[in-house]
Amino acid sequence: MKLVFAGTPEVAVPALDALIASDRHEVAAVVTRPDAPAGRGRRLVASPVGQRAEEAGIEVLKPAKPRDEDFLARLREIGPDCCPVVAYGALLPKVALDVPAHGWVNLHFSLLPAWRGAAPVQHAVMAGDEITGASTFLIEEGLDSGPVYGTVTEAVRATDTSGDLLTRLAFAGSGLLVATMDGIEDGTIEAVPQPADGVTLAPKITVEDARINWRAPALRVDRVVRGCTPAPGAWTEFRGERLKVRTAVLAPDRTDLAPGEISAGKKNLHVGTGSCAVELLWVQAQGKKPMAAADWARGTRIAEGETLG
Repeated sequence: MKLVFAGTPEVAVPALDALIASDRHEVAAVVTRPDAPAGRGRRLVASPVGQRAEEAGIEVLKPAKPRDEDFLARLREIGPDCCPVVAYGALLPKVALDVPAHGWVNLHFSLLPAWRGAAPVQHAVMAGDEITGASTFLIEEGLDSGPVYGTVTEAVRATDTSGDLLTRLAFAGSGLLVATMDGIEDGTIEAVPQPADGVTLAPKITVEDARINWRAPALRVDRVVRGCTPAPGAWTEFRGERLKVRTAVLAPDRTDLAPGEISAGKKNLHVGTGSCAVELLWVQAQGKKPMAAADWARGTRIAEGETLG
């Protein structure tokens, strides 16, 4: 099939690479978000998907909005059979959805209908899911509600951050997306409507969502830290300034600390929660680079009785 791929961040690149490598399909063009300012100089930089497409010599379309007439006219000129999508980042209007004969097929990083929305992997980690996965589905005008072509499953490991899990899903999902394109071309797969039961929503994680509540059980603190890593970053307050918690582990043997109470040893840093303590491994003070939590504690000279939060 002739394809127009839509995607923007790094997590979408493995799927684009897999489609380029396929000997059954032609990636005729790529749609991505417009160049955005980045770095200290805030100069405009192409998205990871845009950069990869340019390296491969593929035409790149960067509409400000996917309902722009110039973009729609070019899309009709290309005449794709199908438009695979991975984390494009903009809502597609019906006028665009109607262009390809086989529609727009999205690779979504959850087992639909669970975790519809912008942050499915973060929510899966924060909710303590043991199994998650990826789904390919036909895009409709509703939020991730279209019929599903196929799924792959992935175990959530006890130490997984959302970044770890998303990386594995990006590669597993790329194979699923290619297989879905193959099946659509062959006519051997059919999209099945999602069940009405089991719908959960995964809106974007806000900075406030990433704030650690030390009165919560240690297991909840651990899930928030892992689910918000690498972005937006779990955080707390110390001496009136924000402190990011990059890595933490459960410390079930420490039950002597009140919620938020700090215990700084020579080689470790424990903080009390609503159950047992957690040991902070890596932290990042405001305006500083990440560092080992024990080193941060020594440099900060924590007084007895000081707390986080």
